[in-house]
Amino acid sequence: FFVEHIPSQGESLVIKGSEARHMIRVLRMGVGDSLILMDRKGTRFQSRIASVQGQEVTVLLEKPVPAPPESPTEIILCQALLKARAMDFVIEKASELGVHRILPFASQRTVVRADHDPSTSRVRHWREIAVSASKQSNRAKPPDVALPCRLPALVDQWQDERAFKVLLWEDERSHDLKALLRSSAPLKTIVGIIGPEGGFSVEEVDRVRQGGFLPVSLGHRVLRAETAAVTFVAILQYEWGDLSLIPPT
Repeated sequence: FFVEHIPSQGESLVIKGSEARHMIRVLRMGVGDSLILMDRKGTRFQSRIASVQGQEVTVLLEKPVPAPPESPTEIILCQALLKARAMDFVIEKASELGVHRILPFASQRTVVRADHDPSTSRVRHWREIAVSASKQSNRAKPPDVALPCRLPALVDQWQDERAFKVLLWEDERSHDLKALLRSSAPLKTIVGIIGPEGGFSVEEVDRVRQGGFLPVSLGHRVLRAETAAVTFVAILQYEWGDLSLIPPT
């Protein structure tokens, strides 16, 4: 179960909201039942329910539990805003696959918008999906889902960062992701920009290229935006990450 912050061992913690409702109504948990808590920093504790009052569950923290290893490659997925169901899909699957951060952005051809208020239901919804997917896939912690920004601001953010920076572009004919990964030494951080349903304009690709990103192709197929995002992350984790039984180093 997820909580924002886990205090010290031996302390008690009151759980409210959706996690408490899931314990009480869905799983029918009660006093004495054991569970594992995780927080946003990757801390995990074996815990036990001490009391249930209304819609609140009080648990006693018993002992820390080692968190599963995270990927040695820090993947930053920059995803253009998509329609609701497609964007939810990207958030969920990227979280399951081990993405470190998800940076939504608006570009010329995005058909949806999100404002910059962190309390908006859309951003809150994405973060809830990320938490749920991380629990299901046994990740150490959920990815951070940032507030949406515009494409130029996103590019400027990574202008001087030493990272493997690529832009997926269906019209790229010189560089493909597979060959590039297999001919390069792994870097700790990978930043990938994925476009909207309508793709990028040539002007946008030029602007991103000037910011140090290399346009790359996934091959001859033209994939839907959400398919491209998940494929991109899976390829990265297969080549440089932790899609293996061998623990990452």
